[in-house]
Amino acid sequence: MDRSRLLCCTILLLAGASGPRAMADDAVAMPAPTPAEAPAEPPISAQAAAAKLGYDPHAAVFAKSDYPSATECAACHPRVFWEWSVSNHAYASISPMFHKFEQAINDLSSGTVGTFCVRCHQQVGTQMGEPREKALWDRSEVSREGITCVTCHHVSKEFGKVNGEREVNPGGIHTPVFGSGLGKSYGEVAADPAEYDVSLAAGEPGRPIHPAPIKFQQLSRSEFCVSCHQVAVHPGIKLEVVWDQYRDAPSMARGTQCQACHMGKTPGRPNGYDTWPIAIVNGQIIGSEKERHSNHMFFGPGYPIAHPGLFPFNPKALHWGIEQWLGFDYRADWGKPEWEDRLAAGKVEAPNFPETWRKREDREKARTIIAENNKLLEEKRRSRVAVMENGSRIDGPIFDKVPRAGRSLRFHYNIVNVDPGHNLPSGSLGAQPEIWLNVALIGPDGNKVFESGYTDSNGDMVDLHSLDYAKGTAKLDRQLFNLQTKFLTTNLVGTDREMYLPVNFDFDQLPFIRPSGVPTTVLNHPPFIRMEQRSIPPLAQREANYEIPSAVMTQPGRYVLQVRLRSRAEPIYFMRFCGATPDMEQTMNEWMIDIHPQAAEFDVE
Repeated sequence: MDRSRLLCCTILLLAGASGPRAMADDAVAMPAPTPAEAPAEPPISAQAAAAKLGYDPHAAVFAKSDYPSATECAACHPRVFWEWSVSNHAYASISPMFHKFEQAINDLSSGTVGTFCVRCHQQVGTQMGEPREKALWDRSEVSREGITCVTCHHVSKEFGKVNGEREVNPGGIHTPVFGSGLGKSYGEVAADPAEYDVSLAAGEPGRPIHPAPIKFQQLSRSEFCVSCHQVAVHPGIKLEVVWDQYRDAPSMARGTQCQACHMGKTPGRPNGYDTWPIAIVNGQIIGSEKERHSNHMFFGPGYPIAHPGLFPFNPKALHWGIEQWLGFDYRADWGKPEWEDRLAAGKVEAPNFPETWRKREDREKARTIIAENNKLLEEKRRSRVAVMENGSRIDGPIFDKVPRAGRSLRFHYNIVNVDPGHNLPSGSLGAQPEIWLNVALIGPDGNKVFESGYTDSNGDMVDLHSLDYAKGTAKLDRQLFNLQTKFLTTNLVGTDREMYLPVNFDFDQLPFIRPSGVPTTVLNHPPFIRMEQRSIPPLAQREANYEIPSAVMTQPGRYVLQVRLRSRAEPIYFMRFCGATPDMEQTMNEWMIDIHPQAAEFDVE
């Protein structure tokens, strides 16, 4: 199928939709044909099934056509596509913070990191031989899609290895795909390709589609996630530890898979799956509308800070390149009809538009795409809050003594991890992610008496890494309750010190990331580097203790305690360390969320 027709068909999928749910509602309205009965076949392994179809994964030519784009899959799987389009998997390659961090650690380690990071974030591009340092706008389209459809559904071998050690089978759209089911309704399409306007083999008329899906058992099990969600850098420091946590957690003992919480119908809870047709081909529903549907938004705490013309992944946006989109000032009013009318009437000063954006019609088209993407991002924000609130709880406040004026006030909250699957927080450790408790006490006169968990002028909590604290313009928050894990490194002078990265600059002026010469089993951590983990284990809790001095507890009357957990993906000081732009910093703060905000009133005698 030629690219122009493919994009045209895919763009039509978005028309009139406001996000995954709207697209789902539109598609459901179509009449459903009676599903054909699939013949029963004895189960065989994925490798045997591939061989049966004459598929040789070793006869690969690493070309762009050998790794189909998600836009090709969207034609028959629109709901899955739009869910994926706003996922962290789709964001993995486009993320500006990933690129800043990846380049920084390569620079600091004299290039010895190599393809360690990109083989998860840009696995297809790495397999195609794209250089690690290749600019995003120079990469292939499928590489820019990050963890795209084929990254999981062109995998046929079971791996239990970490650090992206997994092979994506190359091959075009007619290459076998691997899924969690048997594709029992595929036969009704294959039996009448003219009716469904599909091509089952190269050279045939119609939309090219893949052969009957092959069941790959590991795809529906937690082990499939290990390759990229259990990561250790060469000295032995683990950056991703979710698998370690999961295999010691109640969820694994109960047989609950990662997919149940992260691809089910309730973000963060194993409450079963939604139902949806497996495919919609040529406007016709295939099989039953009650097929199990795995949500490809992959519910989690992460969020994007990329230009909204570049993410979520919107086929309409492919009309312009990455560099062109970066020249569109989305924070200004470009492309908004009211502003464009005022500009045309000479009522506002004309900006110095880049060449791409000098025409009003182009700016308005771009603004429409951004508006559509922002609706998808709101869906992402809601799911992010839901997954965090479904995995945690705040109990309290609990007072040690009856509150009295003129006496110090002591109280605590219990922060509970109600998730049986992994720690709170989980995933990446070290500089990220951030979860901390913000507590404020409001006196009878309405003035704030006390606060912990406040932020500095950059939006960072005021711990030892706060840039304002380093400048002396912010007071250290000595009662801060912070679940952020830290790297600790040994230095030439003094004791261990918290660091942003597991790279010891003082000890080695020219750091190299290399295997440790001493087994970690001897020291229980790599030499000169260790981690201070503060996250809460599954179904456990931790006390957040506070003491407000008597000097400020002078007024009797009714007080209000306000509390919230706050969550953010990256500290601003770390972003600045990696060379982030001001817009990246601003967006990071805009995406910060409050979890379980609540207030309690109490009387002081």
